[in-house]
Amino acid sequence: MKMRHTVLALAVAGVLAGPAQAGEAEAKKWIDSEFQPSTLSKEQQLAELQWFIDAAKKLQAKGVKEIAVVSETITTHEYESKTLAKAFTEITGITVKHDLIQEGDVVEKLQTSMQSGKSIYDGWISDSDLIGTHYRYGKIMNLSDYMAGEGKDYTNPGLDLKDFIGISFTTAPDGKVYQLPDQQFANLYWFRADWFARKDLQDQFKAKYGYDLGVPLNWSAYEDIAQFFSEDVKEIDGKKVYGHMDYGKKDPSLGWRFTDAWLSMAGTADKGIPNGFPVDEWGIRVAEDRCAPVGASVARGGAANSPAAVYALTKYVDWMKKYAPKEATGMTFGEAGPVPAQGQIAQQIFWYTAFTADMTKAGLPVVNADGTPKWRMAPGPNGPYWKDGMQNGYQDVGSWTFFKDQDPNRTAAAWLYAQFVTSKTASLKKTLVGLTPIRESDIQSQAMTELAPKLGGLVEFYRSPARVAWTPTGANVPDYPKLAQLWWKNVAQAVTGEKTPQAAMDNLADEMDQVMARLERAGMARCAPKLNAKSDTAKWLSDTGAPWKKLANEKPKGETIAYATLLAAWKAGKAR
Repeated sequence: MKMRHTVLALAVAGVLAGPAQAGEAEAKKWIDSEFQPSTLSKEQQLAELQWFIDAAKKLQAKGVKEIAVVSETITTHEYESKTLAKAFTEITGITVKHDLIQEGDVVEKLQTSMQSGKSIYDGWISDSDLIGTHYRYGKIMNLSDYMAGEGKDYTNPGLDLKDFIGISFTTAPDGKVYQLPDQQFANLYWFRADWFARKDLQDQFKAKYGYDLGVPLNWSAYEDIAQFFSEDVKEIDGKKVYGHMDYGKKDPSLGWRFTDAWLSMAGTADKGIPNGFPVDEWGIRVAEDRCAPVGASVARGGAANSPAAVYALTKYVDWMKKYAPKEATGMTFGEAGPVPAQGQIAQQIFWYTAFTADMTKAGLPVVNADGTPKWRMAPGPNGPYWKDGMQNGYQDVGSWTFFKDQDPNRTAAAWLYAQFVTSKTASLKKTLVGLTPIRESDIQSQAMTELAPKLGGLVEFYRSPARVAWTPTGANVPDYPKLAQLWWKNVAQAVTGEKTPQAAMDNLADEMDQVMARLERAGMARCAPKLNAKSDTAKWLSDTGAPWKKLANEKPKGETIAYATLLAAWKAGKAR
């Protein structure tokens, strides 16, 4: 820490004492016009940007004039593409072409590049969900070794990896960092706090269910609340209301609904943070050495078609058909996302905090005249199979990813840009724009404190100890692109009624095993699958670890907590 401040101080002294250099005027302009607020002083920002200017000069001398990078289309990346790429170009002299495409296209193009061995971009922002894939195939650059070796001269002394709240998610089983977090958001519970606070509705709910209307702690309470608003309340202010919202169209985004991570919320996996061990939230069991996946089906020790997984799919289908708008079954992720902002949804069990920016716009039915939200976010409720110590839900961590064995100078330039858009100079402003925080220093900043009342619990959640239980897909998944596509096709058959939830999950588990068997035969750079032989499911079903035995009662009494009590617990450093 002292070394980093010394570097900044020396750089500041050099900048302030000497004549204006190429890029310095542009840096000052961007600091004053765009990069405020920041957790750094303007002098520290200028010193950091001077480091980028000097590092870029080395690459320009080697002929690097432009680079191309890609990310999915969300508010944070739009800001990078339209604003930060321009800033980097003006300050460093290296032109950045930052493409925005759909997430599924990012994964597809990344997969194609991995297969060909030739990256079509110099840098990628790709989900950390691929950490198990990158670790096993050996096609992606290990950033830990790069920063200490070939990329040392191009690694910002003020990068401060420990400040990144998602760095553990981009660290592989070998302890090396393979990706640099750029943005992250969690799937949380969302609810209309103004409706929940109404005395008439509170009294009506308690009279029927015997407990208080509040933030649900378990799926039983969520189901009761969904039924209450859909079948008892029915209308508020002359408009029909719904107790639940979801989406169910046969589309790749339906797969994310489950891999991100519906089964973990139900309690399908083993205990363990960031992911269950030895069985994770995809239902994949890994060997005791945490290396080789050994199966997804219960017959091989996995849990993808276990009672808990079947229960999770059953509830997903039932709730959507009973308590959500009828259009929901035909919607994709992108189509369903804006619906709660329209003012007719009472709660949503699975809501991405990436929608916060769009859900706080002035004039929306869910925003008060003073700009504060009528809604709040909270930790999602747990299914009956869930136990303390399990992953509570999913957190998306879009992260910078670079291929090995590409043009080293272009890779270094892309690495510079990645550090620029995640730098302390720019990260707080980027967080305020996209509301997808990556740095602890930004989360704890005064700017976030001031904005907190308008963000419906986002700041409180990210400052709480609860946040560590929301984690991305882990290293048990050996090939994310190949396995992820199996989910939406099988889940869709349960939505349409073509198959029962049990049959759909049986087929999914079998197909996952088949893909892993092919990976086993093909071989991988490390930790290839080594499937267990099939055996009687009774050998594996247990009440001490996943796959969990079927519970006699899958709907215990509903439990809720007052939102004010939850906030008080967070401030006291407790998860609940």
